[in-house]
Amino acid sequence: MSDLTLKIAPSHLQRAAFVYIRQSSASQVEHNRESTLRQYALAQRAMALGWSEQQVVVVDEDLGLSGASAAHRSGFARMTAEVALGHVGIILGLEVSRLARNNSDWYRLLDLCSMTDTLIGDADGVYNTALFNDRLLLGLKGTMSEAELHILRARLDGGIRNKAARGELRRGLPTGMVWGEADGEVRLHPDEAVVAAVSTVFARFTELGSARRVWLWFREENLSFPLQMHHGEQIRWVAPTYMAIHSVLANPVYAGAYCYGRTRQERYVDEHGVLRKRIRRLPQSQWAVFIRDHHEGYIDWATYEANQARLGANIKPKPHEAGGAVREGTALLQGLAICGHCSRRLRTHYRGASQTPGYHCSNKGIENGRGVFCLNVGGLQIDAAITEAFLRAVEPAGLEAAVRAAERLEVNHDAALAQWRLSVERAHYESQRAERRYRAVDPENRLVARGLEAQWEKHLHELEQAQQELARREQARPRTLSAQERHGLLALGKDLQRLWHAPTLSVRDRKQLLRTLLEEVTVTVHREQYQAHLKLRWRGGKLTECDVALPRSRPATIRTDEDTLGLVRRLAQHYSDATIAGILNAQGRLSAQGLRFNQNLVGNLRRHWKIPCFEPPAERPEGELLSIRQAARALGTAPSTLHRWVNDGFIAGEQPTRGAPWRIRITEALRSRFVDNSPDGYVVMQAATRLLGVSRQTVLQRVKRGELDAVLVRRGRCKGLRIKVSNDQPDFFEHTS
Repeated sequence: MSDLTLKIAPSHLQRAAFVYIRQSSASQVEHNRESTLRQYALAQRAMALGWSEQQVVVVDEDLGLSGASAAHRSGFARMTAEVALGHVGIILGLEVSRLARNNSDWYRLLDLCSMTDTLIGDADGVYNTALFNDRLLLGLKGTMSEAELHILRARLDGGIRNKAARGELRRGLPTGMVWGEADGEVRLHPDEAVVAAVSTVFARFTELGSARRVWLWFREENLSFPLQMHHGEQIRWVAPTYMAIHSVLANPVYAGAYCYGRTRQERYVDEHGVLRKRIRRLPQSQWAVFIRDHHEGYIDWATYEANQARLGANIKPKPHEAGGAVREGTALLQGLAICGHCSRRLRTHYRGASQTPGYHCSNKGIENGRGVFCLNVGGLQIDAAITEAFLRAVEPAGLEAAVRAAERLEVNHDAALAQWRLSVERAHYESQRAERRYRAVDPENRLVARGLEAQWEKHLHELEQAQQELARREQARPRTLSAQERHGLLALGKDLQRLWHAPTLSVRDRKQLLRTLLEEVTVTVHREQYQAHLKLRWRGGKLTECDVALPRSRPATIRTDEDTLGLVRRLAQHYSDATIAGILNAQGRLSAQGLRFNQNLVGNLRRHWKIPCFEPPAERPEGELLSIRQAARALGTAPSTLHRWVNDGFIAGEQPTRGAPWRIRITEALRSRFVDNSPDGYVVMQAATRLLGVSRQTVLQRVKRGELDAVLVRRGRCKGLRIKVSNDQPDFFEHTS
């Protein structure tokens, strides 16, 4: 006790005493009550050491959190901040492991306590971190605390791994699998509807070859899918999602394998400097435990590996790699064609309004200072040759394939009908259970009876809907083929060309059929001979070769007509390329390829024929040349008025060709004809006709010829045209013949 008295100075008693309380998990907080009570009792020890009750601060925000890190322990962070500010005289904990099980956090706290003269106390005594012996002892305790955590974790992890190595560690199973009573026993779900739904996923994938198409088939048939979020939770039937279908296809548990350690937790520092954790999936070679044929599965392991290879091939491939699911484009060799010059994967492209397919190699070379593709060829002739070779290969099996197609159609409908029959059976059970609940309740307890009655009515409504849907689908089910129909189908199977080009066979189906036999096609183009050499590698290793004639190049006699070229030469002196394109389109002119002009086409045409582009003159003529809209703003009138005056010939306008925009040169003489107030001697049109004794049209003609002066009043209530009429005007009729 004397040692404690020497270490506890009056300066320590003037500051607060912090009691830190922590349990590692919520289960310990709930069940290990004795340890929690012992930690709260440290507040009484602080008062026994000389601190008052008001000075004792209990920090218990970290209950249920591990001491392996201080990342999420707000209580420990608050206490460390108070120590750094010098507000803490002593820190009390039941043992060092309660404060920290990480040496980095522990020694950081020791350094702060040493700088601020803060004591640390546990069940064994009080320590001053400024003293060497006390600091050495605290350091050893911190090291032992971290080692203890490692040992405990190693023991638990070793036991888990040893049990997992025997395939007996019970972990979460996917929907459709349940644990049995024996150690490590895994069985199929006892619910027949759940088993049928999962089995349908694998059956549809075998036929369709894509997880997305399986998902679309479920949505098209309006089928539900079982969902179980946690072990022991009741199965819920919901609309399937793509991730649910893909997870079924990718999970090895469905193939009868027991797996442990398929993922690994990694720590990393993000861009903000915060330590975070992430889950990384490991390849099969790095799984900690892998036991094949551990239990009964929906598929065997060979089928599972084939499904994974097919799923991997459906992913968008990296550059120069094979793969990718079939798309809607008409290029049949998408993902199969290889360049015969550099062995890169060929890419597909489509040209023109008809979307003609083509293939090109992304490996570019330099020719004449320009980058050109290693290979660039149209796909019509190549696809036709591949189709012919494929049909020749499958012709012996054409009859059998035609019959199997009809049988497969029946099987598809039967699979959907089986799911709907199970749905009706499940809805019938739910309605009966709701009825039993309703009849078991006391009729006088209306609060409960009303709720159970509503549930019963809901399940009855769902049962009625399921029965109606099942009846509709049974009526729409294709009937079994008769002998006559089967004979006609066999006759149709002989004409594979007709079947291949049938409008009901989609391009996606044609591509999928090609991939069943073809592995890759090497395309080598010989431009000089207008020929392409194809090397077909079939599945199984067989090679066949064929040559395809390519179309001749289009003759180079196509050129723009001379009339259009002459017009472009004249317009280029006054307008930009975009304006010239608008003028040519307004006149209905087309390019050499029959296209409407745009700025790029006009620019290419001008550069090809070395026509200089428009440049404003260095010395401008008198007056500024403006468009109609710009001139209207400059003269303070409406554009429609200027258009009318230009058409009537009152003012001069410039138009290089028909369809070109009008332009007006703004001079002082023109500005003087637009006034705000009517000058003296100028009268309105009606007064001018009366004074001159002529018609309005005659007056306008004289103004156009310059025999009469006219101005336009822009403002005021009397806006409009004003004519200057003097008394010495000559008689107009004396000039007539």
